[in-house]
Amino acid sequence: MSLAEYHELIARKRVTFEPRGLSNVPSLNSAMFPHQHHSTEFALRTGCAALFLDTGLGKSLCALDWGRVIVEETNKPVLMLAPLAVAGQHERESVKFGIDAKAIREADEVGGPRVYITNYDRLDRFDASQFGGVILDESSIIKSFTGQTTRRLIETFRKTPYRLACTATPAPNDHAELGQHSEFLGALSQSQMLVRWFLHDSADTGTWRMKGHAVEDFWNWVASWARCVSKPSDLGFSDDGFILPPMTMTKHVVEADRTTLAGEEKDGQAKLFRMPETSATSIHREKRLTIEARADKIAALVAAEPNEPWVIWCDTDYEADALTDRIQHAVEVRGSMRPDVKEERITAFSTGAAQIIITKPSVAGFGLNWQHCARMAFVGLSFSYESFYQAVRRCYRFGQSRPVQVHVAMADTEAAIWDVVSRKAGDHDAMKAQMVAAMSRASRSVSEIEDYTPIQKAKLPAWIAA
Repeated sequence: MSLAEYHELIARKRVTFEPRGLSNVPSLNSAMFPHQHHSTEFALRTGCAALFLDTGLGKSLCALDWGRVIVEETNKPVLMLAPLAVAGQHERESVKFGIDAKAIREADEVGGPRVYITNYDRLDRFDASQFGGVILDESSIIKSFTGQTTRRLIETFRKTPYRLACTATPAPNDHAELGQHSEFLGALSQSQMLVRWFLHDSADTGTWRMKGHAVEDFWNWVASWARCVSKPSDLGFSDDGFILPPMTMTKHVVEADRTTLAGEEKDGQAKLFRMPETSATSIHREKRLTIEARADKIAALVAAEPNEPWVIWCDTDYEADALTDRIQHAVEVRGSMRPDVKEERITAFSTGAAQIIITKPSVAGFGLNWQHCARMAFVGLSFSYESFYQAVRRCYRFGQSRPVQVHVAMADTEAAIWDVVSRKAGDHDAMKAQMVAAMSRASRSVSEIEDYTPIQKAKLPAWIAA
């Protein structure tokens, strides 16, 4: 095989996502920062794209203006799916930026061509065929759904010509999670992606690891349908106005009584101490044994700063009960409440009508802008790094002007949770660095080639000259 034939073979094997969007992008919203303009233009030219912009970088404006352009291009409405209580927030932002968008709950509210915003849990009420485009806001939420719901999202919009997915955490736990975004956008199915670039770990049936030689090719492929931005300079733009203030994270460790529920040895002899395990049952047992002490600690922190807005995150209903008993003027939002009640209470905190909110990351951890708040506390953690990251980023996001204090109250028997979350944080940072590097390369529309004019003749080795 000749060298030319070899390069041709490699080129045929290389996979890229061919743009299927607009060849000519009209003027975009004048309020956009350069990184937002670049990202939105990329998404419009690509047609089906993902914008992995970190919290506070303006994904909402990018998504809304993308929707506006698609409405004008297709003369059809665009549907934007968002987490609970975020639809109203997007509608308020659309007014601020002069974009025609409306938050709705029912299909009969869809009228003429404009952007319509609704919650994910109302997906079944709408006919996908009437929309020229669809936007998934906080699209990583598809990993939190059941497999059936994720498949329904993919299948429902498979024929929608224009698709946009937006999130700050595309794959917080595993590179392989990017396959769900790829499949939604019509790039490759998740199984096709895994077979091409990953190896199945035989020791762990649920784990896929990337082939060593495939790293650059994989990220180049992702860069053909996505942009990942942690800060504007990732795309070559100034970071002015996007420098976060300091954040302090304080861990408050509560000592658990290990003599309680210690159990017995195999011979029936009583154990002196309880040995904590990492199973879900064991973790919840440890949480119950220390909930009073953890809730006391958080309540004391809140009482010490009575004029500060607070977001208090919990992992279970009994943690929420313990907190509401101690902080009685707080509003609580839990999953079992009616959607309108949850939305009303979240909005109350967002607008300053309520000073303290107690809720779970699974309920209010995505999409909400709470930069007015610089105090938050976790009375319990789960093994989900994404939940922790997104919850922190409701307040610690671009646009926050004050130093942020994050408090975590946990039992000494829950050290395994902290270790897992910390490890996943490191893995996520490393993965984002790879994504940013690949997409930074892809975003350069013009390559600068430096002229080289030798001033000295090359001297060949004697064995070549001969």
